[in-house]
Amino acid sequence: MPFLSSDKITTMDELIQKIAVYALPVIFAITLHEAAHAFAAKYFGDATAYLQGRMSLNPVKHIDPFGTIIIPLVLLFLPGSFLFGYAKPVPIDFGRLRKPKRDMAWVALAGPMANLVMAVMWQILLIVLLALNSDADIAQFFLQVAQAGVFTNLLIFAFNLFPIPPLDGGRVLFSILPNKQAYQFARLEPYGFFIVLALVYFQVLNFWMAPVMYVANIAVQLLVFPFKFILI
Repeated sequence: MPFLSSDKITTMDELIQKIAVYALPVIFAITLHEAAHAFAAKYFGDATAYLQGRMSLNPVKHIDPFGTIIIPLVLLFLPGSFLFGYAKPVPIDFGRLRKPKRDMAWVALAGPMANLVMAVMWQILLIVLLALNSDADIAQFFLQVAQAGVFTNLLIFAFNLFPIPPLDGGRVLFSILPNKQAYQFARLEPYGFFIVLALVYFQVLNFWMAPVMYVANIAVQLLVFPFKFILI
């Protein structure tokens, strides 16, 4: 599950602050995203991830030392660079799914939908914190964490739904295309990661990310509206 951000870090203090604020949201986001893929795969007939212990809420099971830690930290220190990283992908044997081509879409959608649910939960926490109206430093810190939680999950939701393999959106598109076109489309997968990196670097992906995040945020705000009415 790749994730990215375009935030610019200019000082060491900003770096430390960003890590402190985003650490929990990112860890929760990648953990539930990958666990959701594993759960959906098991539900639809493939227990590969389950048997390897990946249907777990333990972040250690899903963190890739290189993609989740080293690459983002290195990029933080490069001037003008974007922040990019990825979690350890859940092993899925699509051939073991009861209806492989159809069920692939549900397994792929499970991850982004988990992020959408988490965005709702972080937004509810944000509403609660705003209702408390505390100026204490710890309250302000958790306010920033909750805001980061909403943003991070909306970002991961939109990014992973981009319709190119091996991203989740690519799996969904493969699932709904006619067989001939689907298998032709699947030939992009070996190059998909590099295509996505190029689109991110040249900021072309923003034309996808911005509207998808905007629509997803509207959905989140509608879902949490009753909590706003009660608490604020």
